[in-house]
Amino acid sequence: MIKKLSRNDPCWCGSGKKYKHCHLNLDRRKIGLFQRLSKKAQKQPRHPTDSRIIIKTDEQIAGIRKSCQLVKKIFEMLENRIVPGITTDQINGWTHRFILDHGAFPAPLHYKNFPKSVCTSINNVICHGIPDDTVLKEGDILNVDVTTVLKGYYGDSSRMYIIGGKTTPEAMRLVKTTKECLNIGIEQAKPNNTIGDIGHVIQHYAEVRGYSIVRDYAGHGVGLRFHEDPPVNHFGEAKSGPIIVPNMVFTIEPMVNIGGYKSRTLDDGWTAVTADGSLSAQWEHTILITESGSEVLTK
Repeated sequence: MIKKLSRNDPCWCGSGKKYKHCHLNLDRRKIGLFQRLSKKAQKQPRHPTDSRIIIKTDEQIAGIRKSCQLVKKIFEMLENRIVPGITTDQINGWTHRFILDHGAFPAPLHYKNFPKSVCTSINNVICHGIPDDTVLKEGDILNVDVTTVLKGYYGDSSRMYIIGGKTTPEAMRLVKTTKECLNIGIEQAKPNNTIGDIGHVIQHYAEVRGYSIVRDYAGHGVGLRFHEDPPVNHFGEAKSGPIIVPNMVFTIEPMVNIGGYKSRTLDDGWTAVTADGSLSAQWEHTILITESGSEVLTK
């Protein structure tokens, strides 16, 4: 048993001073902070079978919803600006300024050393493309992935752009099918289903149409942090994984390839591309689970 120090005992640090003249006050402050954080953690609702999953309170949902609506406004701002001849770095600049002007912060910036405020993924880039001086050409397909932090709450969404409004029939079909994958995944996001039900229907929908689902990246819980539990795979078995319950908040963001599902990461440590060079597309929304179904917070 560890002896509890009295005020006049020698301090535990070995300074030779009495405990009351050395670490007593600091230790009291640490204990007080720990107790306050513990009480706060105990008040935060958790998933009934997986304590790693945070169940959001009404106050938190209100904050997350505002952050998600800011993401929606960013895409509205970009709609008529993403045209042939611009660079992906221009998209980054517009997004960065818009986020700061609205009192928020771009979550990707400096996240694990990511250097920019938005992800821009072109053609065979699956995700995490870094904005640079690449010029967009008519017929390119582009994913823009935006995550904001507004007053401590996160909103996360991505969408596809067909540069110039025209592309090849196979690219057009890929973009359309990927959005459909997102929508049917959202239909499965309801109480008493499982996270596995979402991935199962997405995988089936894509594969019967001749596409593959990326395995290396997933949706995720979001709201209080950038990435939370549970991971939301876009493939897998039905009736597997955590049960979906009201006030869970997570993203669904299927990444669909024309070719094989395998990916590789470029030397920058971030940009993920298809291993076979085939085209890839992605759509993403942040979803709130309600009592009867779900609400798309970024729509």
